[in-house]
Amino acid sequence: MDTQLLDILVCPICKGPLQHDKKALELICNADRLAYPIRDGIPIMWADQARELQATPDLAITPIDAALPPV
Repeated sequence: MDTQLLDILVCPICKGPLQHDKKALELICNADRLAYPIRDGIPIMWADQARELQATPDLAITPIDAALPPV
């Protein structure tokens, strides 16, 4: 997924930051406990397409900022 696109995407509900779960192909909003799917490289940012996350966060999720090269 394009890192420039990841830089500008926010949760459509709370406008908070998202984390990229490369393994599950999802963008995660920890504040709303929602996971937005990425299909064919395109993030689907509709609330009705998001799935609710379990009570415990997945520790394998990497914050988007951590995946970016230093400036």
